[in-house]
Amino acid sequence: MSNNVKTVAILPARIESSRLPQKALLDICGLPMIVHVYRRCLLARNLDEVYVATDSKEIQESVEKYGGKVIMTSSDHQTGTDRIAEAAKNIDAEIIVNVQGDEALVNPIYIDKVVTELQNNPDINVGILVNPYSKINSPSDIKVVLDKNNNVLYLSRSDIPSNSRFENPTMLKAYHIVPFRKKFLLQFTQLEKGNLEKTEYNEYLRIIEHGYKIRAVHVESDAVSVDTIEDLEYVRSEMPKDKWFSQYF
Repeated sequence: MSNNVKTVAILPARIESSRLPQKALLDICGLPMIVHVYRRCLLARNLDEVYVATDSKEIQESVEKYGGKVIMTSSDHQTGTDRIAEAAKNIDAEIIVNVQGDEALVNPIYIDKVVTELQNNPDINVGILVNPYSKINSPSDIKVVLDKNNNVLYLSRSDIPSNSRFENPTMLKAYHIVPFRKKFLLQFTQLEKGNLEKTEYNEYLRIIEHGYKIRAVHVESDAVSVDTIEDLEYVRSEMPKDKWFSQYF
């Protein structure tokens, strides 16, 4: 249960995935991946409610089978953020947290940490988690650079900052737990896509291109977004050792 700033997590999930078909429903240690994410969100103290937003009847049936709440959305959305914005329209909350449905090892404490940043600072509209990262040449991972106030300067699928002058510079990776003030989330959907978003295929650049800020919160995490079969096997191997798993399975 959060403080008096009502906060709701919405997990965008779709059945199509070019790199890992039907990944939301893939089994990880006895549960579909999306159910792992849902149940881990329920362990976060700063969340009042959790929903899955999807256009897939298969995902809806799977989540509801395990007692989860689902909001059905349009099939026309090109990004997860646009999907959760539709789902959020009829939800009574000040903060909406976008938790990607492929973050099967998401840490509830980290959800609380980034949500607290918005709950305690009314002037912040969007937050994101970032963690240290060293893997090179991995376009499926979004790298981030920040200013001195921990606001996001840029996000890229390329390795940033450049290693042209310094070997192996410290990198940060986006950990896709992204709280929005609901008012700004709905405003986001009305913003025109810019060239950077189209180039990097990352919707958070839309925020930066229109002159708004994203506040980054640092964590130390080895969690991965499940985008490839290698990611899936890694999560399957780590899940039995994960301390949160035993609390909801």
